[in-house]
Amino acid sequence: MRTLAVIGNVNVDLIVGPVAPWPVAGTETVVDHDELRVGGQAGNSALAWEALGVDFAVAANVGDDQFGRWLREAFGHRAEKWPVCPEGTTLSVGMTHPDGERTFFTTRGHLPRFSLADVLAVLDGRALSGGYALLCGSFLTDDLTRHYDAFFDWADSHGIAVALDTGWPIDGWTEANCTATRAWLSRCELALFNEVETVTLAGMQSPVEAARAIRSSMRKGATFVVKRGPLGAVAIGPDGALVEAVAPDVRVVDTIGAGDVFNAAFLAALAQEQPLSACLSAATHVASRAISTLPRNYGGPMQFRESTHERA
Repeated sequence: MRTLAVIGNVNVDLIVGPVAPWPVAGTETVVDHDELRVGGQAGNSALAWEALGVDFAVAANVGDDQFGRWLREAFGHRAEKWPVCPEGTTLSVGMTHPDGERTFFTTRGHLPRFSLADVLAVLDGRALSGGYALLCGSFLTDDLTRHYDAFFDWADSHGIAVALDTGWPIDGWTEANCTATRAWLSRCELALFNEVETVTLAGMQSPVEAARAIRSSMRKGATFVVKRGPLGAVAIGPDGALVEAVAPDVRVVDTIGAGDVFNAAFLAALAQEQPLSACLSAATHVASRAISTLPRNYGGPMQFRESTHERA
């Protein structure tokens, strides 16, 4: 199995809800559920890998407070080298709604201070050689994002394939953000974007045509994956062929981090050198299970039948 690493935003999520209708200013609303948990794109993917029985490395930083200490404890030995910056730890308060959707309020906290030096202090390039690195939270990790070119150079020097999931820009898909994202994608072997991000970035209505257009500016042999929620997922593979996967019909409980769980399962299957169709199928099934269970369940270690390449 190829090695796996995730680089990006790990923060604290406080989830409360369900909330309906939206509260009027100056009032108080009592909710039925609350949960304090590890969050952020990198944090969600790392937790999914752990639940799936996959070995991995995670590069992140934390703030100098009780939340930062809690996050380090949650990841045990994998967080031993995480830098501690003199900021409060980033906190996201997520309010869920009866339809499974959510609204977030997030403090800037420690994430903007996550740097390339922090990444290199944690990851061993030689140990990750030939593997995959998931790079995420691009619009939150300001110090690192400014040095993405140097990060890509480092990954290239060690033969590490980079998969990118930027997340939604805080200020939207401005022309500057689109230009920056296209430049980052030109250095990547994999892209893992949701449907809205894909069509918005490409300026097209069809997610398939948008994926083809964006992939054309990526590295030769790159794969572009479009996460479509209840519609499953599509991908344009290394040979340019379209591959599709249908998501199972489930009752949605909590969609928070669904795309991050998808990313983790997809890369876990890819690291086991499964075909693209099996990777998409595994990712949609694991993500669907995660969003339909409380407490969250990922289905246990990933195993594939040799003859069919389906998830056991």
